[in-house]
Amino acid sequence: MATPEEIRQRVEQADTARSARRATAAQQVGELAHRRAAITERLEDIERQLGDILAAAQDVIDIDELADFTDLKAADLTHWLAGRRTTRTKRKKPTPAMPATQGDASREPTGSRPSPNGEAPAPGEPAAVSLGASATA
Repeated sequence: MATPEEIRQRVEQADTARSARRATAAQQVGELAHRRAAITERLEDIERQLGDILAAAQDVIDIDELADFTDLKAADLTHWLAGRRTTRTKRKKPTPAMPATQGDASREPTGSRPSPNGEAPAPGEPAAVSLGASATA
């Protein structure tokens, strides 16, 4: 049977080996992730350049003809063209108008709409609702 000291040494050895493998794996993943980020950045720049060239050449060659000449898919060319960043800024959405208040005379109360037969409802009664078909038909 192992002594407490031998058990402690065995655990330390196992932990040391495991820690070394974990550190190596983490380092490799980190390095590869950094390389991937750099490659992705370069690829995005190339795709932007492709889109700019395609946009500049649209007046002399269309996507289908360019696809025929280059043996590239028209969908890829279209993707690069559509994916390029435009230089103009996006317009801001207009702010919504403030809702009308109860004292606003421009809004008609819902109960004062004429009924489908043209008669105004009696005071305090809701307007009749038309479902598109006459009840007497």
